[in-house]
Amino acid sequence: MNRKEIIMTISSVSNTGYSSYTNYTGSSAAESPAQVGIDERQTAQANGYSVGSVNITSAQSMLNVADGAMSGITDYLQSIRELAVQASNDLLSDSDKQHIQDQIEQYKQGITDITANTSYNTKNLLDGSNENFQIATDGNGNATEVTTSNTTLESLGIADFDVTGDFDLSVIDQAIEQVSTSRASSGAQSNALSYAQDYADYNASTLKAQADDEKLNALIEEAQKRKREQALESYRIQMQKNKIRDAQTATTNLFS
Repeated sequence: MNRKEIIMTISSVSNTGYSSYTNYTGSSAAESPAQVGIDERQTAQANGYSVGSVNITSAQSMLNVADGAMSGITDYLQSIRELAVQASNDLLSDSDKQHIQDQIEQYKQGITDITANTSYNTKNLLDGSNENFQIATDGNGNATEVTTSNTTLESLGIADFDVTGDFDLSVIDQAIEQVSTSRASSGAQSNALSYAQDYADYNASTLKAQADDEKLNALIEEAQKRKREQALESYRIQMQKNKIRDAQTATTNLFS
């Protein structure tokens, strides 16, 4: 007999006062305190994993926001590098180099704006004020640390970068490498979170299925118990009827 047939069989005992399985909420504390404790623990664990999965989704969204912002910063750094290479030409006048530096300053301001305005749920992600986040992945207190990067001009080492005098192009290369490394780290963290989410979702569904099975088993047991009680009660009623009938027969014979 499959699960559906079992449920239909139980539900068919309609005159016993039972609700169908779909309306069954589990054992009462008076009927089975131990089973109630098990049900509550499993439900709490399943809910914990479900909430953990939601937390992981939020963390991945946060990493995506940070990665998108760092992509924009990389574009600015690449543009700064191109201008710096252009400024390396000794044939340029001081005025030419100043024009290039003015453009570089605009790009640096663009990096500053991205860094200052990149946030998730009011939490700044790239200015160094919030670099570590604890993400609860289940209801047991387990957490995963998610880190973001500091992309301020000072952290990138380009706050004073100026092509009107002596400058080192490798400073920009190092800044580009720093941002690239941060983006790679975000990608690795996002992948790790995906595995953690799969684990949380699997455990949540498994625990919920176990809880449903135990509720169904408890209902089956209770239905069988009620059927036994009904059979016993029917037997008692029949015995009582037999006694009454025998007494009536004896009385009739006595006066016949």
